[in-house]
Amino acid sequence: MPSTRAPVRAPIPPPPTDPVELLSTPLAKSGLTAAGLLRRAGIRLGWYDVRDLLFHLPRRYDDLRELSKLGDLVWAEEGSVVSARVRVDDIHVEATWRRRVQRTVAQLSDETGEIQATWFGRRFIERRLRQGQDIVVSGRLKRFGRRLTLDNPEFQAVEGDGEVLHAGRIVPVYRLTAGLTAARLRVAMREALDRAGHAYPEYLPDPLRRDEDLVGISDALESAHYPESFERRDSALRRLAFDELLALQLGMVARRRARGDDRAPTITIDDGTDAAIRSALVGALTTKVGRPVELTVDQSAAIDAVRADLAGSAPMLRLLQGDVGSGKTAVAAFALAAAAKAGFQGALLAPTDLLARQHRDTVGGLLEDAGIGVLLLTGSLNARDRSHANDLIASGQASVIVGTHALLSESVSFARLGLAIIDEQHRFGVEQRGQLEAKAGGAVNPHVLLMTATPIPRTLGQVLYADLDVSDLRTPPSGRIPIRTGIRTPDRLEPTWSKVREEAAAGNRTFVVVPLIEEGSEGIDDGSASGAAAAETEAVRLAQLLMPLRVGLVHGRMKPIDRDTEMTRFRDGELDVLVGTTVIEVGVDVPEATMMIVENADRFGLAQLHQLRGRVGRGTAESYCVLVSDSTDETAVARLRAAAEVTDGFELAERDFELRREGDVLGFAQSGLPGLRVASLTRPDHRDLAVRARSAAERLLDENAGLVGDTTGAAPLARELRSGWLRRLVAADPASGS
Repeated sequence: MPSTRAPVRAPIPPPPTDPVELLSTPLAKSGLTAAGLLRRAGIRLGWYDVRDLLFHLPRRYDDLRELSKLGDLVWAEEGSVVSARVRVDDIHVEATWRRRVQRTVAQLSDETGEIQATWFGRRFIERRLRQGQDIVVSGRLKRFGRRLTLDNPEFQAVEGDGEVLHAGRIVPVYRLTAGLTAARLRVAMREALDRAGHAYPEYLPDPLRRDEDLVGISDALESAHYPESFERRDSALRRLAFDELLALQLGMVARRRARGDDRAPTITIDDGTDAAIRSALVGALTTKVGRPVELTVDQSAAIDAVRADLAGSAPMLRLLQGDVGSGKTAVAAFALAAAAKAGFQGALLAPTDLLARQHRDTVGGLLEDAGIGVLLLTGSLNARDRSHANDLIASGQASVIVGTHALLSESVSFARLGLAIIDEQHRFGVEQRGQLEAKAGGAVNPHVLLMTATPIPRTLGQVLYADLDVSDLRTPPSGRIPIRTGIRTPDRLEPTWSKVREEAAAGNRTFVVVPLIEEGSEGIDDGSASGAAAAETEAVRLAQLLMPLRVGLVHGRMKPIDRDTEMTRFRDGELDVLVGTTVIEVGVDVPEATMMIVENADRFGLAQLHQLRGRVGRGTAESYCVLVSDSTDETAVARLRAAAEVTDGFELAERDFELRREGDVLGFAQSGLPGLRVASLTRPDHRDLAVRARSAAERLLDENAGLVGDTTGAAPLARELRSGWLRRLVAADPASGS
């Protein structure tokens, strides 16, 4: 007869007693109070072990140090946050007018007066307070006639010499998640600091810490969570900000020095070939616009720099940044032609099938007079065409190749890849860029040219792009007609829709951009249902409003092939109006598109508004951008006014940087950085820290990109960079999207 006994579970091992070992212990096995709750919360908030918990830093601090006497509160302003030491005279639960919602009411007093505290829907409060108990309480003051009330206050019992965490001090306020209360997290953080934080191993070399006047890491953690004063808090956060910036700079300096040992093919062309390529570019551009044109000063300077880079034995890593329409593709075409003329292959990687096809057509047109053909390789090719393209690439017969992620597949093998160009580089990660570079094979790396239409603010670029060379295309091609930009409220759009009909009658087209609905989405189309629904609803409305105009729709939840098909219909004139989310930001070149209407424009950043505006004005007709908003938010209004007044993308990047944090300007995907938790490059003092961190990184790394004294003084720093809280930053690569 089989046994019915339940299997005996192995005993859970006790948590480590060594505080340093406890740092890397998973929360579920840490022995911290409510460890199970912390583990579940950590899944949502990015915690795994005790170290992760300690670096979940407060998002703000409430100054609740001043304890008031209740009798003095009659003079306090309603809505102000006050703290007091009081006695609990009574505690009870009573019904409210809302069905099934109760409130807990405590009558509190001191020697000068009394006050009532109320908590709605928090029945457990009754179990935590008892009559006659002394507590410190902090909350927002409300008045009901002559009666004073504290609304949902924080409180903590005063027992002996125990530390008060929730009131009567500088109180940390953390980001929370469902099931985790502020009080529970503060208690858990206090316990983690007492058991492990106090012994966090110092990892900065002592000379560096002395030179920079930085507090120790264990002191920094203590004062970042429970500061005795704001001065101590600021010292703690300065230390943590420096550490973040140092890790970031160490990663960049190490990669730059490592690249110094790499070798790339030497791609040289003589002056005659150089002149012939430039002449072919100018001729193609002249034919396209129908009048004589020349390369801009910035284009010529960028081409000179690229030619010099290609002729070197070290791999080029250059960022080419400029507005939409500033002529980046012509510079890329020169580089591809130079590689082809020197007997090498050049590949241009684009983020979408449609953009790859557009680049194939554009680059092909630019290089036609130079006698260089362009091969397309995308996932949408049928099996036969794709196999044929692979054969041409492998044999070296194809010297210039434009493609999508299909270029990265194992079936693609280059004969002599000498140059890799990545368009909209923020759309690709480090791994994807590395996959393309690896296609060169052997002991050489290809030269790499990165392109972006989102200029980086100068002050930010000095930090983020300190490890690569940058060429700016600031001068717009001659003859480009400025785009007229205006701001309209939603109730004043009838003239705008009349203009849309007028433009359609003239054979021109209109973009209408709808942002996401979700709070905090900042207009970025991640394919969420809310963005799709908003776009679909607006497309239906406009189809009726603008009848008989033909209205199309694109959004992030569509299959890429369906989205590209709809954009192609718009480009080819089968649609008059295209409604979409920001998937059109980097889209097809439509010279006949003359109107861009951005709804709820206050939900977008300046850089993104400028990118959207750049979708129009690419032909010979005057073009318009209408920013629709009824926001009264001061920052949003300033952003919209800047977009309407300034047309230079570099100046707008600086304006955006002044108005918003760097993460908002770039987006994590664009900057290539995970979020800086403490450092903020909008602050002049933190920019100075970044410069000092760069200098320190140069000193700490030897010529082989290894930490100086790695076996002695630098060993703790090496461990922290490898497995501590800074590992995500030392691995971040601003030159890629992840």
